[in-house]
Amino acid sequence: MRSLLFDSFAFLRFFQKEKGGETVRKLLQEAADNKTPCLINAINVGEIIYLTQRRFGEQKKLEIFVHIQRMNIIILPCLNELIFRAAELKARFPISYADAFALASAIEHDADLVSGDPEFKQVEQLVNIVWV
Repeated sequence: MRSLLFDSFAFLRFFQKEKGGETVRKLLQEAADNKTPCLINAINVGEIIYLTQRRFGEQKKLEIFVHIQRMNIIILPCLNELIFRAAELKARFPISYADAFALASAIEHDADLVSGDPEFKQVEQLVNIVWV
């Protein structure tokens, strides 16, 4: 199994127990069983943090961040090359800036992109998407 790159949409569904969250849980379990690397870009972690704080408050935000760290998810840094690649993708496709980072990271790491965000339908030709 290839590495799995999660976007914020997938993890927000998982943490908030919304539609698609159970699929994310199963993917995480299968990845752990098979020692498949699970990745997320630092920009997408920031998106999870601010959206969680805005909707649920400071305490829940901290709980979610600790949970991500305990799950052994590899948080990818935003190096200059990635910033430029994400900006180029954002210029070419009508996707959010944070989604451009998830897409660029999936391409860079040859990973399957895990998401349920319909914005990614426009870029299915660039990366394999695991829909949740």
